[in-house]
Amino acid sequence: MSAQVNDVGLVKVPLLAAPDFGIDVEAITSTLSGPESKNIKLVYICSPGNPTGSLIRKKDIQKILEHPTWNGVVVLDEAYIDFAPKDSSLAEWVSEWPNLVVLQTLSKAFGLAGIRLGAAFTSEPIARLLNSLKAPYNISNPTSEIASQALQQQGLSVMRTNVEKIVDQRNRLLNELPKLKGIGRFRGGAASNFLLVELLGTDGKPDNVTALKVYEKLAEKRGVVVRFRGKEHGCLGCLRITVGTEKEVTRFLREIDDVLQEVHAVGTSSTSVIEEERKEKLANAVIS
Repeated sequence: MSAQVNDVGLVKVPLLAAPDFGIDVEAITSTLSGPESKNIKLVYICSPGNPTGSLIRKKDIQKILEHPTWNGVVVLDEAYIDFAPKDSSLAEWVSEWPNLVVLQTLSKAFGLAGIRLGAAFTSEPIARLLNSLKAPYNISNPTSEIASQALQQQGLSVMRTNVEKIVDQRNRLLNELPKLKGIGRFRGGAASNFLLVELLGTDGKPDNVTALKVYEKLAEKRGVVVRFRGKEHGCLGCLRITVGTEKEVTRFLREIDDVLQEVHAVGTSSTSVIEEERKEKLANAVIS
């Protein structure tokens, strides 16, 4: 979106196949060695990814950083890194790699999306450039005060406790969701506060129409909002499920089980994908 607003071109290299969703190092390095490489200034990588929930392997990122001819900036978005295993962050790498920028945020694990505050860890030359571009008072005083409190020891303790609870419920979903009829494979990693899972049609295969129907009915009839991701690369028939509290997960498991059986009982053959896409947009506006 930012690229479009600023009339900047994009070169997309698809991720490798599910469930790992790793970066295609060979394709990326080849692209950075090709005729268009002189115009490519940034490589943008998300780890953990959304909606994949997968961490990108450190050695794969290192290969991009070690490219012999390309000298642009590698941006690593770690918005969900607090839900990943310990020592997954590459923020400390910025002291070794001057062209690396690591992004983090208070929007996810800290639960402070409303203050719209993130941080970039990078080398001094890039930091100096970013500071020269930003507005003089780009962070409001309320945002600054709230963030300062969140980053004190007590705030960090609260965040870590909440992350532990989410990880426990994530493990619960990993264990209990596959027991439900109509649930297929997990198609991403388990390094974030959400999971990517297949929904199966009556033929036992991943099915976008089934996933859309379940998505719609959960939102409109049950007040449970998930995200349909079936149109994204490698995500056929997939819903992205955000991990909630113990009570919320208990309710979700009950509701999705009921809705899946309802959808399978009615069948999906008579419903067009176009109609389901229309309903998807309507359901997306539902606030529980």
